[in-house]
Amino acid sequence: MLTRHHPLLSPSLGSQRALTSFHFGQEGRGEKVHIQASLHADELPGMLVAWHLKQRLRQLEDEGAILGEITVLPVANPIGLNQNQSSRLLGRFELMSGQNFNRHYLPLAEPVFAAVRQQLGADAKANTRLIRAAMRAELARQQPQTELQSLRHALQSMAFDADIMLDLHCDSRADIHLYTGTPLWDQCEPLARYLGVCASLLAEDSGDYPFDESCSQPWWQLRDLAARAGLSAPIEMACLAVTIELRGECDVNLEYAAKDAEAIIDFLQRRGVIAGDAPPLPPLRHPATPLAASEDLLAPHAGVVVYRAAAGSLLSPGDLVADIIDPLTDTVSQVCTQHGGVLYATSDRPYATAGLGIARVAGDTAFKSGKLLTA
Repeated sequence: MLTRHHPLLSPSLGSQRALTSFHFGQEGRGEKVHIQASLHADELPGMLVAWHLKQRLRQLEDEGAILGEITVLPVANPIGLNQNQSSRLLGRFELMSGQNFNRHYLPLAEPVFAAVRQQLGADAKANTRLIRAAMRAELARQQPQTELQSLRHALQSMAFDADIMLDLHCDSRADIHLYTGTPLWDQCEPLARYLGVCASLLAEDSGDYPFDESCSQPWWQLRDLAARAGLSAPIEMACLAVTIELRGECDVNLEYAAKDAEAIIDFLQRRGVIAGDAPPLPPLRHPATPLAASEDLLAPHAGVVVYRAAAGSLLSPGDLVADIIDPLTDTVSQVCTQHGGVLYATSDRPYATAGLGIARVAGDTAFKSGKLLTA
């Protein structure tokens, strides 16, 4: 195992943070895998999974079983980990800018296409190497001006050329689920099966350029740019990028973490990054669905939230999800799903203000457009 430190831009006199990455296998050999945890710093289940992965990968490396290169960042956001107010960790948004740590990564497709369009040829693998070289050059030209920009730049510079990128997150209260690009579902399905996810949410553009899409989206955008330019050059979907939501914020326990780490190992065995025979594929709990079919359920007024369905439940249209109870007026409002689907996440707040999002249901018929993710 090789350990590397990646200093971030110093935000103030006398202080500086750094990312620490752990590297297994051999650089340039086989597929490259990038796994990071807790980009939203208050989402800790992934950090424990990454710790388990480190122990397993050390053992596998000692056995000579790693056939590619694997990078693990257990702590992808040291900035957010130091944002505490009244003993509460505030790790989703940077306090200085108010920006989400998992948004606004550098779009690469257009500048990369301008650099490579005259050189693209009939060999898909050669095109992938050409595109990655142009991505590297474009990232090298960037000059971050703030600590947050330097964090984004460091993460993207480590992961842009990965064949597989897994970004470990969690929700407020949830069953395990994932997000990936629509063109990537065939590659992602075995991972969804091994993890046992209740929902797989697919999109080509969820809005505001989150980290996973900064790694994968350029490939289908480049394909579309080439087609519009009349080029017949084949462009691979060369990065499987997946955001894995490891249940809820309080689901930090050794049993879950060991199980999830083993599921990732099984998937990497199936991909040939780790030697050995992968276990048979488990059944898929539910088919993948469009992120644009995800229904957000809102509280119609303020009150106490009483959930009547558990995360992971399969609901029919009209099924009751929660009651909102106003103890002053005795108003009890039922919040029901219109479209039905899998209830994959709920709020962890037992008190709702009017209009608060309290649950999300993965339906199968798209009905939304524009930005598909919450802030």
